[in-house]
Amino acid sequence: MPYVDEQEVVHLFEDLVNVPSVVAYYPQIHAWMEKTLNEYGYSVFYDNKRTLYAKLEGKDHSKTVCFGAHLDTIGLIVRQVDPNGWIQVKNLGGVNFHSIEGENVYIHTRQGKTYTGMVIHQSHSVHVFDDAKDASRDVSTMRILLDEEVHSDQDVYDLGIEHGDLVSIEPRCIITRSGYIKSRHIDDKACVASLLEAMKCLKENQIIPEYDTLFAFPIYEEIGHGGAYVPSEVDTYIALDIGLIGPDYHGTEKSVCIGGADAYSPYDWELTTRLYTLAKTYSIPACIDIYYRFGSDGTAAIRAGQNVKAAVFGMGCMNSHSYERTHVSSLVEVSRLVLAYLMNEK
Repeated sequence: MPYVDEQEVVHLFEDLVNVPSVVAYYPQIHAWMEKTLNEYGYSVFYDNKRTLYAKLEGKDHSKTVCFGAHLDTIGLIVRQVDPNGWIQVKNLGGVNFHSIEGENVYIHTRQGKTYTGMVIHQSHSVHVFDDAKDASRDVSTMRILLDEEVHSDQDVYDLGIEHGDLVSIEPRCIITRSGYIKSRHIDDKACVASLLEAMKCLKENQIIPEYDTLFAFPIYEEIGHGGAYVPSEVDTYIALDIGLIGPDYHGTEKSVCIGGADAYSPYDWELTTRLYTLAKTYSIPACIDIYYRFGSDGTAAIRAGQNVKAAVFGMGCMNSHSYERTHVSSLVEVSRLVLAYLMNEK
């Protein structure tokens, strides 16, 4: 097994999480990915859904294995501007509005400009509003307060902000001395970091997998159709996505969580079993769980009718779709399981 560099994985995650890539917003993250993968010795290409791919030729070209880790994060989209200049938004993906109240955001315009703002509630202060603590937090009550001198809807439009502009949420990444990662968008930037480190290890150690291997990085997973298209040569699609932590799960922040089933379907029995067996063989802390409110690019492919075997695994993530937490050791172990699979394909 090649050595997986913990510090490099952490560095990759810190870089990735600070590149905005809210659902459907790909210009900045694609530029970063192209530069990084070119440095590793990979060339990249895209499909019409803006999924980024890199390929590693195997010994046998009769089939293709695909590992996918999505680049997109949950976020917001501009829906309307109120007469006072406050911006109404719609969520992209499973945003918990309670968790983003008071958070800084970035509005990306079609003219290539970025404006900052913060998420507030219409009843924003306990000193002013009787219902500040008890009012609902949802699309009808939450707004973005722009960090510009605006006092009307026209003032906002004059800046070039329009309906449909995409809004990224500040990640606030912190790496603790004890190895915990606290940040928004661990889902799925941590899995992207782990996959990139595995790809780097393959090149550096001149490891040739048994079959052609495709690495896919979709940009629409958080709204359900990131992996809906899969190139026709793909036989096996393994999605890398966070594992869940809670009373009904075995997963922890220091383990690799393998999905046995999600909200739509069980994953492929033989493929999932093989991943779990490989984890045991290589002393990778791992568990199998089923996920009640969860879907991956693997099941997006199945739902779209793709003829693939699908599986999913990733690091255990606390407080998912909020200000999340995991441990750096689990990022390393996810990389190791990717390598274990590619070194032991049948």
